[in-house]
Amino acid sequence: MDVLCFLSWRVASLLLLIPCTCNSLNVRILNEGPVHVIPGSNLLLRAHIESSTQDKVSMVTWERETETGPTPNRRVLATCPGSSQSPCAGTLPNVLANMGKEESTLQISGYQPADGGDYIVTVTHQNGNKTSARCIVREYEAVHHVSVSINVSHSVLVCGEAWGTEPHFSWLYNRRALTQTVGQVSPDGTRLYITQRPICGCFTCMVQNKLGYATATYTAGNCDPEDHSGTIAAVVCVLLLFICGGLLGLLLWRRHQRNSITRERLHEHMDG
Repeated sequence: MDVLCFLSWRVASLLLLIPCTCNSLNVRILNEGPVHVIPGSNLLLRAHIESSTQDKVSMVTWERETETGPTPNRRVLATCPGSSQSPCAGTLPNVLANMGKEESTLQISGYQPADGGDYIVTVTHQNGNKTSARCIVREYEAVHHVSVSINVSHSVLVCGEAWGTEPHFSWLYNRRALTQTVGQVSPDGTRLYITQRPICGCFTCMVQNKLGYATATYTAGNCDPEDHSGTIAAVVCVLLLFICGGLLGLLLWRRHQRNSITRERLHEHMDG
């Protein structure tokens, strides 16, 4: 038994001296996906590579795969050797790749909608093993088809937008900045909880992003008290003018009648 224990201890000691051959190479894309790119601008993806002294990089490959379709189409965009001293090779004129000490970058100049898809960076070890990371890239879309609906029972206006990228919602009331006396806006800006009574006036939802804005309006009728008071005052003034004019005409007519009677009596007296 003592011999077996001694041999087991020796074998364990030898195993500890053998270098670890486990996969200690890791790669991750630093861009938070999905990445939205405005057409005509440049796309820049950065990948961070972590490696140990035992696992060295022999090659880095950048590829793009279609996001939709029954059969994804995969294409190599650039290949880089493991050494940062050697240049990378791109497969398209607008593709530029670079290899650093712990980082690899890929740049697409003049991005177009066809450049969207699933971007894959693959790191190949010297022993032939591979490690990959992915990032979805899509076109930056303008805002489209803004609409406003009302939930009458809850006094809520709801603003919707079709498929714009990074939409930002804001509200106007009668073409002016919204005040707390009119209502409260939800944290995401899509809902307006109306507090004023009655619900009236013109409510406008504005949705905007880097490419522009679009609006939609809900009109709940006119509720400006100044307009009503002005109309009533005008009607009252007209009525007063008619009344005063009628009274003045009546007084002039009665005066004319008295003068006529007086002249007739004078003529009768002179004739007699």
